[in-house]
Amino acid sequence: MMDGSNRFGFVIDEEHAGLRADSVLSVLMEDVSRSYIQKLIEGGSVTVDGKPMVSKKEKLRAGAEVVLDLPEPAPCEAVPEDIPLDIVYEDDDLIVVNKPKGMVVHPAAGNLSGTLVNALLFHCSCLSSINGVQRPGIVHRIDKDTSGLLVCAKSDAAHRGLSEQLAEHSVTRRYRAVVFGRLRDDSGRIDAPIGRDPKNRLRMAVVPGGKNAVTNYRVLTYMNGFTEIEARLETGRTHQIRVHMTSIGHPLLGDTVYGPAKQPYKLNGQMLHAGILGFVHPVTGQYMEFEAEPPEEYLTTLKKLMNR
Repeated sequence: MMDGSNRFGFVIDEEHAGLRADSVLSVLMEDVSRSYIQKLIEGGSVTVDGKPMVSKKEKLRAGAEVVLDLPEPAPCEAVPEDIPLDIVYEDDDLIVVNKPKGMVVHPAAGNLSGTLVNALLFHCSCLSSINGVQRPGIVHRIDKDTSGLLVCAKSDAAHRGLSEQLAEHSVTRRYRAVVFGRLRDDSGRIDAPIGRDPKNRLRMAVVPGGKNAVTNYRVLTYMNGFTEIEARLETGRTHQIRVHMTSIGHPLLGDTVYGPAKQPYKLNGQMLHAGILGFVHPVTGQYMEFEAEPPEEYLTTLKKLMNR
């Protein structure tokens, strides 16, 4: 539930009862980082049953009413840049883009320009302000080396509505990917929690106590030594498809982080494309679904694999 321009309210269910407050809120608000939520708790911007939360480690009970107030964003530091965008759909409230492989979604350390946000700021007269100074309009993300569809919010009302759908896992997100090996089953469901890899903090991994993560997959094509799959996300964790497929012994082709360091083809990152995106328009209430073909590198490599 959301009330007011920057106020977010939740009633804690049984699934999240007994867990740390910062952990629960980072799950319920997928587009806000856990570290930022911790700062909000420390600053008194989070209440439980009307009283300020005293600690980020506070355990929440079922039925508790939690309210989080996001402060007004500071002036945006990202600079508009005239970068071409592949716009799939646009109206007064939102814009759907087909992000190219190699583009970072929002500015961060080491990537302060050339991002999707820089391009959006140049193209759009306004973007939602809910997600802070460096990520205006950004409701969800895909990795730098993953291509495909993203929806961005031009108004705060649209941002709230889209964020709510993401939290409820009602957004349709289907990816095409090529993995090593031949899968044992033509379809399957991977239900395994994801968190920071304790052996390498720069990677994610399936770990006890991680965030709930569910990926459904089905085989599209079997090839000699490789398989193309469609992966459908129920949740949207960092590197989810890459981590889940690696966890069952089938890392993505081109993924040197979770797969072999030496790859059989010279690729610019993993063979992963966000091809289908569907959601209920947060203002009109109409269900909308979009599809984008994979980029040329993906299709060319796929053809080579089929002809091996």
